[in-house]
Amino acid sequence: MSFVSNKRFTVGDYLIYSTTVLVSLLCLAPFLYVVSVSLTDPEVYVPFQFNILPEKWSLASYMYLLSTNSFLSALKNTVYITVVGTIFNIFVTFTMAYALTKKSLPGRTFILYAVVFTLVFNAGIVPNYLLVQGLGLINSHWALILVSLTNAWSLIVVKSFMDSLPPELEESARIDGCSDIGVFIRIIIPLSMPAIATFTLFFAVAHWNTYFNALIYLTDSSMWTLQVLIKTLVIDSGSNAVGQAGATGDQATLPQETIRMASIVLAILPILVIYPFLQKYFAKGVMLGSVKG
Repeated sequence: MSFVSNKRFTVGDYLIYSTTVLVSLLCLAPFLYVVSVSLTDPEVYVPFQFNILPEKWSLASYMYLLSTNSFLSALKNTVYITVVGTIFNIFVTFTMAYALTKKSLPGRTFILYAVVFTLVFNAGIVPNYLLVQGLGLINSHWALILVSLTNAWSLIVVKSFMDSLPPELEESARIDGCSDIGVFIRIIIPLSMPAIATFTLFFAVAHWNTYFNALIYLTDSSMWTLQVLIKTLVIDSGSNAVGQAGATGDQATLPQETIRMASIVLAILPILVIYPFLQKYFAKGVMLGSVKG
């Protein structure tokens, strides 16, 4: 049996689709411009000229960036913060969320209220800075890791997810002699792998894109992350931020605009490559813990 759609496109349908395509192209145009400029040969580069494809291809700007100590240092710092920070985030978030699912936990109600309170009220920039300064973490990567070990939204969502797990499994494990830690490691963690995968992505992307905290806590240029270095290149017109540590004679022949655009592409490329393969986890994370079985 075949089904034939009798729907006919109206003028309104054409307007909607045309508007959607136009808006999509407008959103895509800046990205195409960045990629095109970054791949344009310095000999044919013309400032502020938009080309979907470069007139002459060249990887000179990328090779220059990857040969400078400052860019490689910023890349190393960002990878370190992302990996270590994500591990700490997952550990703190899931252990705390599991503890909050236990009604026998002393002070559980107060802790839950305190967590919800932070969803509405925030201490602000100055108290946070004074705290980091008091802990001696200025110009330390731990300033970006320890101050964001978890957040209220993640705790509440993970707690809701754990509340939805069948309690019979935990009771069976206890009958078999498992302790609280044993139940958490052998039962809760395996059942929470979808949630762990989802929040690993959330935390990793947040650490990779961290900018403001790195800007105010890291004043030593050797400790900068990629986002701070790119800010210096793009906004402050400080191409010397790259050239200070490892510049070569090639810099004089490279337009500063192509270097800036190449740095932007290199910063977003890892997430851009990984995201399509892991998009299902992001979509699943939106509904995580919203339905109890």
